[in-house]
Amino acid sequence: MDNKDFSSKAYLDMELLRFSTAGSVDDGKSTLIGRLLYDSKSIFEDQLEAVQRASIQRGNESIDLALLTDGLRAEREQGITIDVAYRYFATPKRKFIIADTPGHVQYTRNMVTGASTANVALILIDARNGVTEQTYRHSYISSLLQIPHLIICVNKMDLVDYSEEVYESIKEQFSSFASKLAVKDIRYVPISALKGDNIVETTNNMPWYQGGTLRYILENIHVGSDYNHIDPRFPVQYVIRPQSDEYHDYRGYAGRIAGGVFRKGDKVMVLPSGFETSIKSIDFHKEELNEAYPPMSVTLRLTDDLDISRGDMIVKSNNVPQVSQDLDVMMCWMNEQPMQTGKKYSLMHTTKDVRCMVKEIKYKVDVNTLNRIDDGATLKMNEIARVSLRTTKPLFFDSYRKNRQTGSLIVIDEATNNTVGVGMIV
Repeated sequence: MDNKDFSSKAYLDMELLRFSTAGSVDDGKSTLIGRLLYDSKSIFEDQLEAVQRASIQRGNESIDLALLTDGLRAEREQGITIDVAYRYFATPKRKFIIADTPGHVQYTRNMVTGASTANVALILIDARNGVTEQTYRHSYISSLLQIPHLIICVNKMDLVDYSEEVYESIKEQFSSFASKLAVKDIRYVPISALKGDNIVETTNNMPWYQGGTLRYILENIHVGSDYNHIDPRFPVQYVIRPQSDEYHDYRGYAGRIAGGVFRKGDKVMVLPSGFETSIKSIDFHKEELNEAYPPMSVTLRLTDDLDISRGDMIVKSNNVPQVSQDLDVMMCWMNEQPMQTGKKYSLMHTTKDVRCMVKEIKYKVDVNTLNRIDDGATLKMNEIARVSLRTTKPLFFDSYRKNRQTGSLIVIDEATNNTVGVGMIV
């Protein structure tokens, strides 16, 4: 790996961008990620040597960069991506976490998992095939997950003689579909992952394209405003009571800020009790902060001793979330055993665990056409539907469109403890 001169503090202070890749089978997702890592000099020498050996064993004339992410034996044997592969790298401008997600229909649940925390979704389109049903599927899921930025990568431009007409036709076709999606920012870039055109370096093969390279876009896309800085939300994860003489009087509430800005001295309310108090201090490691905001993990100390535990939420008195036991949710089912109306499950929302029952499956969504389907009382694996749930205790939540942290939940099978569904509160 290229040992860039990052001081530890400078590296920690760098902004993190999470992005996912999606596209049809053989659109070149894994090759794109491999090329991005390779040309950014973000690969260890032993990794590179292992991939070179594997490429030779497979009879390839040149290094197969897809092998950098297709780590499972089944993936390498079939030449496809099955599981979500996470990769980490950094440039002098930004740190990145990549989620390389599968393209197959039967792995929709894996794509939802990989893309759920992304700031940016890279949607790959094979220049030879144009926009396909899978393109529609992945774009809709990205929109459903409220990923703020889409980058449409028209790949394999080398196989269509770097044709501007082909690129513009695909761009126009996707733009027509994208008008139905709730995505704020869509960008387009013509690339060749195999040849390296417009990945890290600009290319002379497409002089008609005046935009930046993929890495340039990823480094400069603004993600600071992607978080909700308006509605203060602090789900309590852990109560800190050190058992030592030095901290014998210390009581802090640790967690990750899910929305808004909290400042020392702010008047706050604790849910579900409704008691009001104020912030005595905001602690971060061994220093005290004047303010904190998403996605910082901090410890809040309050001026009054209140009965507060994991699952409670600290908010502002004049800005409270919705409180209800009845939830309207867009659900992606992830288990081989179908979801059934009337069945009980465990549910986790922020730091709160409750039980729930499925009241109704209102309709399913055909993610290729966006049409609604009225289809019985079960939800099968990889299907997406609008569902009504009722919980045993009230939850404090916002709509997913308003806040991805307080608007999301997971459903757990009580018998196996497996996560069987993920939901976005409507």
